[in-house]
Amino acid sequence: MTAPGDVYERELKALLTGDRKAVARMVKTCNAWETAAYNLMLRNPFLVIRAAGSLGIDLVAIRWDFAFPIEVKSSSDPVMHFSKSQRLVDQADAMLDECTRSHLVPIYAYRLKSVHGDPWRVFTIPSDHDFRGRHSTLYRKMPKLDVSSSGNYIMRWENGMKLSDFLMYTDMSDYTSEYKLE
Repeated sequence: MTAPGDVYERELKALLTGDRKAVARMVKTCNAWETAAYNLMLRNPFLVIRAAGSLGIDLVAIRWDFAFPIEVKSSSDPVMHFSKSQRLVDQADAMLDECTRSHLVPIYAYRLKSVHGDPWRVFTIPSDHDFRGRHSTLYRKMPKLDVSSSGNYIMRWENGMKLSDFLMYTDMSDYTSEYKLE
């Protein structure tokens, strides 16, 4: 039997690898901009590997221009408080430590259930680390997880970057794309 989160890990993997059926399913309720962004994966996909174990990384997306460790979360609640589970806190801390050692931007992909349009939002973990190259630019652009007064992370779906915007942005990374973020 498949664990509940595995469905969304597989969905995200299929989208990032440019699986035609997955992209067609996703764009059914998307607007024209979101549809165009998801369709970019058909011509410029990532190689996506499902990570074994629970180091706070579910997927690793790799392409000639970027590599992203991704932790996938899903919920019907638009706000996820990491303080509800020490495991979530430990995962985030471990992911940030591993990513900063290799100068990779840690990505949280949050899938809100029962949403029309783009249901995915992406975030990164706040850090004072100096990321390098394109990852530095990406880190500055990406929304960060909120931090509560007691130091716990909070992921608010509405504050995230649409996955479609993220895909459009990464497709422009070689500065030859005709698309522009508004």
